[in-house]
Amino acid sequence: MSLQKSDVEGRIRGRLAELVGNQKYKVWFHNSTHFAMADGFLKVGVPNIFVGNWIETHFAEAISNAAREIVGKELEISYAIEPRLFTQIRKAQLNSQADFVTKLAERGVREMPGAAIDNQIAPKPRLRGKLGDFVVGPGSELAHSIAQRVIENPGHSYNPVFFHGGSGIGKTHLLQGIANALEDQGRGLRWRYVSGESFTNEFLLSLKNGTLEPFRRRYRELDALLIDDVHFLANKRATQDEFLHTFNTIFSIGKQIVLASDAHPKMIGQLSESLVSRFVSGIVVKIDPPDATTRCEILRRRAALMGRQVPADVLAYVSEKIVSNVRELEGALLKLVAAADVIHSPISLAVARQSLDDHLARTVQILTVNDIEQVVTAYFGLTPADLHSSRKSRTVALARNIAMYLARKDTPLSFPEIARVMGNKNHTTVLLAHRKIRRQLEEDARVAWLAAAGEQTAPLREIVAKIEEQIRR
Repeated sequence: MSLQKSDVEGRIRGRLAELVGNQKYKVWFHNSTHFAMADGFLKVGVPNIFVGNWIETHFAEAISNAAREIVGKELEISYAIEPRLFTQIRKAQLNSQADFVTKLAERGVREMPGAAIDNQIAPKPRLRGKLGDFVVGPGSELAHSIAQRVIENPGHSYNPVFFHGGSGIGKTHLLQGIANALEDQGRGLRWRYVSGESFTNEFLLSLKNGTLEPFRRRYRELDALLIDDVHFLANKRATQDEFLHTFNTIFSIGKQIVLASDAHPKMIGQLSESLVSRFVSGIVVKIDPPDATTRCEILRRRAALMGRQVPADVLAYVSEKIVSNVRELEGALLKLVAAADVIHSPISLAVARQSLDDHLARTVQILTVNDIEQVVTAYFGLTPADLHSSRKSRTVALARNIAMYLARKDTPLSFPEIARVMGNKNHTTVLLAHRKIRRQLEEDARVAWLAAAGEQTAPLREIVAKIEEQIRR
């Protein structure tokens, strides 16, 4: 049975390489993903949150199509962090990922299907998130309540709305839930849900093709605009100017704007003051990681969807080990189900401990470093791929050094462990970065970096304090 599954998974990979092309497959899938099938699910293991988000955003449809063609039916795709994968990635591949992200942004080539370049509204995408499926907890109760009010009275109850928080805790789910609810109302409301990256790529494409006016009508005549990952606009002056005019037009006629980001608006580096002031003019809500009770309920509902009974003590065990990321909770459950199936055993606490202990222990640490990387890169207008690469520009080097310093200061990881997590670097790199930042803090030094608006300088102590405050919120 395992050989058959392995063969099927290999064939899915082969078909995926054909669909996305060998170059993209080597950059994003070779050595950095693990495919496993269980109970109608295809689990895609990824080395960290950044790679998982990128693959889900850009290649979800290709993965789904490849799986359907090989298996002959639809499989639900789930993404889970598997820290061991990071040790398999070579520096050349990490550099390629960073180059890929940068070149895509510079070219403005839209990788996702449905890039409309005329005045026609592109077909509405099939969105997964539904508000009724959202598990509400203390950390998300306010955000969920505001989402409901937006649906009931778009443009008037709360406007604009800005959700922020770490990856995998529900921001995208809420935005998609709002979009789906507006569509289900049957009121003929014109809405559009896109990522900051998609908005940027559409704008640059329309600029290149001389179709700016259709692009502007497409966005400025909406009843509701929902932008996910709005921090992607950082360091893109032309796109920020365009989005500012779009924001002002929609807001001035009383239409709804909902935004989401990994960071608070004031913590998104290289974002214009005009946009920041617009973002904070409405209601800004942080979504916190789910508490233990909420995590158990998320696991229980997910297990029910899979048609599996999971004992309460197992749910409690997994929810105790994974505290910050819903996606990783679901990935751990899938791994547990697959492990039980392989040994033909009911799901039990003993099976959970045997199959998940190493995975859970390493993932908790990885997630902590990921949290630091997300805030640091948002502040400097970079991506985690930049930090993991071998790039040594002034901005990347400063951001990388700060991230390494905070990883050593605020996590239990050793210098070699931090080096492994942040791009398989030499542990002396982390040691020197830690010493440099610590010395500069002691000297109350100012640091300089290059932003879209030119060279920026600020006291390092202020930068580190802002980043730590955001991490701990």
